[in-house]
Amino acid sequence: MNIAVIPARGGSKRIPRKNIRDFCGLPIIARSIRTALATGLFASVIVSTDDEAIAETARAHGAETPFMRPASLADDFTGTTPVIRHALQWCLADGREVETVCGLYATAPFCLPADLERGHAALAGAPAAFAVTTFAYPIQRGLRRDADGRMTLFWPEHRATRSQDLPEAFHDCGQFYWATREFLLAGKEFMDGEAVGVPIPRHRVQDIDTEEDWVRAEAMYRVLGETGEL
Repeated sequence: MNIAVIPARGGSKRIPRKNIRDFCGLPIIARSIRTALATGLFASVIVSTDDEAIAETARAHGAETPFMRPASLADDFTGTTPVIRHALQWCLADGREVETVCGLYATAPFCLPADLERGHAALAGAPAAFAVTTFAYPIQRGLRRDADGRMTLFWPEHRATRSQDLPEAFHDCGQFYWATREFLLAGKEFMDGEAVGVPIPRHRVQDIDTEEDWVRAEAMYRVLGETGEL
């Protein structure tokens, strides 16, 4: 059995009530729920939350909220993996024969069902997979800024290296994380070398952590909707 787990705590600071805020006509979490349901991959789409208003919204859009997330996993410092692992452990204790888990962010409106399907398919050759995208500029040419505003290269040895001769670099794009039960229960992390990356094009990637991010994301969503990509 596969399950999807959507972490959605109630205490977001930079964008209050972010997980249930209207995003182009729907609570943003509803878009993630709909994406998960549209794949047909999941026996359960579970929202892990400590907030009853979020839980109510999640249920209204087809997700389950079989437990309330404990306060120890709902602070400003707990990462995504422990939340996914907690949901898996709860389901196993409930007698559910879970084999794989997909953690999907509540604020991932650019994630498509086909992306989740590619992540699931990647588990045929690895114990975990997560969404990544490329940096727009070679990270080897990154600059540091000192207290006086002067700029120096992090890696001065690459000052004269042609960009096409530098290896492509990726980063986590904050959309989804697939893993086997064994991977999660062993306490492993997604960026420690066992998980494979599922590439997402940069034009469908946007962190949503600030009001500026939100405005940009809604504009991107409308444009991608007009082009038929969403």
